Amino acid sequence: MSRRFRRISGTPNAGSVAALRRAAPVVALVAWVAAGACNYSFSAGAGMPSHVRTVAILPFENETGRFEVTQEIYDALLQELPRALGLSLAGEAAADAIVSGTILSYNLNAPLYRRGQEAESVEVLQREVRLSVEVQILDRAEYTILWDNSRLQVEGQYLDASETEEDGRAEAIELLVQEIVDGAQSNW
Repeated sequence: MSRRFRRISGTPNAGSVAALRRAAPVVALVAWVAAGACNYSFSAGAGMPSHVRTVAILPFENETGRFEVTQEIYDALLQELPRALGLSLAGEAAADAIVSGTILSYNLNAPLYRRGQEAESVEVLQREVRLSVEVQILDRAEYTILWDNSRLQVEGQYLDASETEEDGRAEAIELLVQEIVDGAQSNW
């Protein structure tokens, strides 16, 4: 069996020392860039900018005839939004960020139905509450819009036989709050 490897022994020759000296600045530059990259961090979805610590949630304007929806959305946002974004509640004058919006539409639909037993009757199996809302989160310190959605739509579904419109509306509002949280966190 022959040996394919040559044994390296002794001191390095002058050519290899010169090559190492020429490569040293390049190696140092690569090490410096790599060390700098280790200090970089990406924090997408981490919440609001660091200077935003408090939030004021204003009751949404309501362009629909369903006035109870204003209070229900306001209560849900007060309960969930500060905790989800890691912020504290504050009054409008003292808050770092302000959440405001407008309820644009409230519709009841019947997406699932079938022909009834009588000739021209229809049996509704499922209904949905569809909310369309405009939302903005404003940064008071920087005078910028942190997040906005001018046509946020959510649907809350309920079974016509066993649930009520209030069940569908509660589901729609829960989805609305989650969409606002997700949207606000998507920018960071």
